[in-house]
Amino acid sequence: MAAAVHCLSSCLALPSKLSNLSLNGPSTSSATHSTSTHFTSLSFSASLSHNFFSKGYFSLSPVQRPTRRSVVCEVATTKKPDSAEKRARQAEKRRIYHKSRKSEIKTRMKKVLEALDVLRKKPDATPEEVLSIEKLIGEAYSIIDKAVKVGTLHRNTGARRKSRLARRKKAVEIHHGWYTPNPEVSA
Repeated sequence: MAAAVHCLSSCLALPSKLSNLSLNGPSTSSATHSTSTHFTSLSFSASLSHNFFSKGYFSLSPVQRPTRRSVVCEVATTKKPDSAEKRARQAEKRRIYHKSRKSEIKTRMKKVLEALDVLRKKPDATPEEVLSIEKLIGEAYSIIDKAVKVGTLHRNTGARRKSRLARRKKAVEIHHGWYTPNPEVSA
């Protein structure tokens, strides 16, 4: 505290009688103990060149600081409050990803089914025209299998959609006479 008074006296050009002021805490001797048990406010004159103190006085009070230091740790047993927001962001990202895959599956299936309908309605169709449709079916199968693999579609849904394409192709081949089913042998 003596350093604070020294700084104040040198910075504010205080009178020389304040530079010898001692602001030490209570000492152990009984003579000084009775005179310095509490600090009184120090008054400064209003004619100082620097106007730092609006009320014209400066008071110091002793601060008792505890010598014990403690560390406070908090344990959170519940989820963080922003985890629901993170889950919502993740769900939205997955929804968009799955939506694009499902859209691609529907587009591929629609192309195959339209090509098969055109081939079925064509009266002078040849068996070689089925090869281009089989290529489209293979691409659709590949997209469906990838969707099942990453979890966009359930495996039974993927199998049902692939079966739908195969049945429609077989129906077109039967319609034109390019495929004859074997009669089942009943035992």
